[in-house]
Amino acid sequence: MTRLILKRLLVSLVVLWLVTLLVFVATLLLPGDPARAILGQQATPERIAALQHALHLDEPVWQRYLSWLGGLFTGDLGTSTSTQGPVTTLLADRVSASLVLLVLAAVIATPLGLALGTWSAMRRGRASDQVVSGISLVIAALPEFVIGVALIVLFATTVFRFLPSVTLTPPGEAVWAQPSQLVLPVLTLVLVVTPYITRMMRATMNEVLDSGYVEMARLKGMRERTVLLRHALPHAVGPVAQVVAIQLAWLAGGVVVVEFLFRYPGIGQALIDAVGKRDVAVVQAVTLLIAAVYIVVNLLADVIGILADPKLRTEAVR
Repeated sequence: MTRLILKRLLVSLVVLWLVTLLVFVATLLLPGDPARAILGQQATPERIAALQHALHLDEPVWQRYLSWLGGLFTGDLGTSTSTQGPVTTLLADRVSASLVLLVLAAVIATPLGLALGTWSAMRRGRASDQVVSGISLVIAALPEFVIGVALIVLFATTVFRFLPSVTLTPPGEAVWAQPSQLVLPVLTLVLVVTPYITRMMRATMNEVLDSGYVEMARLKGMRERTVLLRHALPHAVGPVAQVVAIQLAWLAGGVVVVEFLFRYPGIGQALIDAVGKRDVAVVQAVTLLIAAVYIVVNLLADVIGILADPKLRTEAVR
């Protein structure tokens, strides 16, 4: 089993390295010249050339990539062309603000989706099952910005008007200092992620509950709660862990839209600002950070699936 986990880890590291290549090449394809974007259209060729030299933009592409890659290992993400300061300093507060959204959404959506899926599977064919399935299907079909706008209309601008529609945190103040402004962004992410987890958990539990070993446990006279916790859930967690990982990893990328919608000061808003200002170093750092979160979450899901699923544990031992 350790060998299997190490193999997954090695594959994740290779994928992460390939992502660094893609991110670097993609930023090279961004239109415009960063030096001219900083100095403006009236800048002289001499000033542009001097700034390009200061930003190492006149070096060969392969040398710039190796320098950037080497900086990643030392925690140096480069220098922001818009602020002329380290990217790590620029993103420090943004990362913590986004982590607040991601952690809150994950902590709420994961147990909620698993519980709703299990509850719906235990009541298969009943009216409550149909209601949960119908609502989750409708919400899953809606894009995140539609859900966010609907929540703004319902709770901030038109109907109830007791929550802020945008983030109003003053500069230098932590976003969690005003908890009310976190409600709508977190609720948007929860509503986007929960339906997928619920539907996958319901489908997996239905399959497990129809299996032979669950039927055998019932024939032995075990209580339904014992059958559910000891025999059904361990076999259902493995496949569902992959879906949960995909949805939680999506949060890292989907948070860009949500943060833009609510003007939330996180990495999503930083990415949008950096693209507008042609700040290549910030675009590279944020994109790589999102990709790294996606890869790490999927790796953790693989490990959880191996540890939780008896079938995978048996295959690993063999």
